Amino acid sequence: MKCFKVPNQVWIVLCLLLISINILAQQRKQDLKKAIETIAGKHAAKIGFAVADLQNADTIGFNGTVHYPMQSVYKFHLALAVLKQVDEGKLTLDQQILVKAKDLLPSTWSPLRDKYPQGNVYIPLAEILGYTVSQSDNNGCDILFRLVGGLAKVNQFIHGIGLKDVAIVATEEEMHLDEKVQFKNWSTSFSAVQLLKMFYDKKVLSKSSGDFLWDIMVKTVSGPNKIKGLLPKGTIVAHKTGSSGINSAGITTASNDIGIVALPNGKHFAIAVFVSMTKEEEKVTDQIIAECSKAAWDYFSK
Repeated sequence: MKCFKVPNQVWIVLCLLLISINILAQQRKQDLKKAIETIAGKHAAKIGFAVADLQNADTIGFNGTVHYPMQSVYKFHLALAVLKQVDEGKLTLDQQILVKAKDLLPSTWSPLRDKYPQGNVYIPLAEILGYTVSQSDNNGCDILFRLVGGLAKVNQFIHGIGLKDVAIVATEEEMHLDEKVQFKNWSTSFSAVQLLKMFYDKKVLSKSSGDFLWDIMVKTVSGPNKIKGLLPKGTIVAHKTGSSGINSAGITTASNDIGIVALPNGKHFAIAVFVSMTKEEEKVTDQIIAECSKAAWDYFSK
């Protein structure tokens, strides 16, 4: 077998080509950051943003290490903890869970309560998970916290898989009783996309549990104008929203969405957008998230 010597001129051309590609990639990253800065600059709000290329883990962020109140975004973290116990044989998706009347609090968002207004009924775990994730049911959320052993168990589980920049310390009921409590459940946008990548890479759950969670996230009905708002019709997005609503002072503490977006070429990216402490209307906060998502879509589509 003969070995051919590559002329020095060829090596020079290859090196210049690689340098040019790297410069172009860095320029595109800067363009995305500038786009997000422009979006954020138009609004009186605290905005955290991060995206991750799920093929190579390359991550880009804006205020990516700032703590933001998660609100119902943490139902994704909770679902991971519940399904991990399913994988360990401690629970099963067809297991019947007794939901008592006292579990169905009246003054909170709960399609589960609307379906079973009297309570005192056995409901499959899969159904409770579906309501909690797809419809962001608050009663379902707290039922699941109790089922897996409490908030500390979920927080410990998330930290145990390597995610440190997150805190899960208060139930939905506790957040409703005291507005300040929501700040105790926080995440950074970087840690949110990191967790999404771990989920996508099947490093947390078995394939069957992962597929189940993916399906109920894709079926999410809340926040249709957030991550999905400006994306092409029919784009598959597995996501979890979170919102505080507007308080008596006219302030929205949290309007959030995190998720995984499928690109036309079969690749995926993870995105997290947290909008906090703003007097903007809901349609405006949704638009902020949608514009950030569209900027990420354009970046990864090129």
